[in-house]
Amino acid sequence: RMFQTFKEWFWRERFWLPPTIKWSDLEDHDGLVFVKPSHLYMTIPFAFGLLIIRYFFEKFVAIPLAKTLGIKEIVRKNPTPNTVLENFFKYSTRNPSQTDIYGLAKKCNLTERQVERWFRSRRNQERPCRMKKFREACWRFAFYLMLTAAGVAFLYDKPWVYDLWEVWNGYPKQPLLPSQYWYYILEMSFYWSLIFSLGSDIKRKDYLANVIHHLAAISLMSFSWCSNYIRSGTLVMIVHDVADIWLESAKMFAYAGWKQTCNALFFIFSAVFFVSRLIIFPFWILYCTLILPLHYLEPFFSYVFLNLQLMVLQGLHLYWCFFILKMLKRCIFTK
Repeated sequence: RMFQTFKEWFWRERFWLPPTIKWSDLEDHDGLVFVKPSHLYMTIPFAFGLLIIRYFFEKFVAIPLAKTLGIKEIVRKNPTPNTVLENFFKYSTRNPSQTDIYGLAKKCNLTERQVERWFRSRRNQERPCRMKKFREACWRFAFYLMLTAAGVAFLYDKPWVYDLWEVWNGYPKQPLLPSQYWYYILEMSFYWSLIFSLGSDIKRKDYLANVIHHLAAISLMSFSWCSNYIRSGTLVMIVHDVADIWLESAKMFAYAGWKQTCNALFFIFSAVFFVSRLIIFPFWILYCTLILPLHYLEPFFSYVFLNLQLMVLQGLHLYWCFFILKMLKRCIFTK
């Protein structure tokens, strides 16, 4: 009963649709298919399917490619099993002080030197090897490349790519095209798969930021789907995917030790990032979602909520831009 009440409140038309529009107006008719929230359920099984594909891709494509580029798989020697030291490593600290080492040596009947060696060996075990880093970057590069190619194939002949007024023509009674369906499903499934693999992927310094980023991306795509902002949503996705290809390829060559190639790819990434995220996104996408709909509609809740999310995203672009500029400065002015 309580769940039903919440469900009815959550799906009230005034949260999702313009005034005077009802969910019944978006029911399939005359061969036209419209978006439904239930379509998004498919992204979860697809995400698990991508994890299976990723396993075989890394095994049969990424690893041989890494070896071709000169990356060797390092087999690290496991430290001698010791429950006391293992518990201290996991639950206290990975870098014990001299006092800790003295106490642990007494407790385990070892010399202080042996305890130090055990912790050094255990820390090395936790360090991600270049092969694993390369495999992860290679998978993301391949998928971003595929998504960008799919985005171009799906969008190149769509009138709203060349005339932004077409994004809002007939909104929200815009039927769903098969290409839009598959573009959204692939993109969302990929982000779900990244979330599901966070436990096994290398834990970097920006681990928490990655979790928040992936969840925010899924939230934004889900919201735009349910409110039928599909046309503007596909434009947002293609603008973001196009820069990520260059970043992941730069990482791959960085792990392979090809510094000049890595730097060249990073410069290309920086240029594509600045054009796509700091010019096209604010002056094309945000103009399309913030200004143009006011010629057709009065402001309503989902219009405000969508643009708030996109403006937060633009704030993140500026934040990342600051760090990219710092890296470019290091590339150009230092060794």
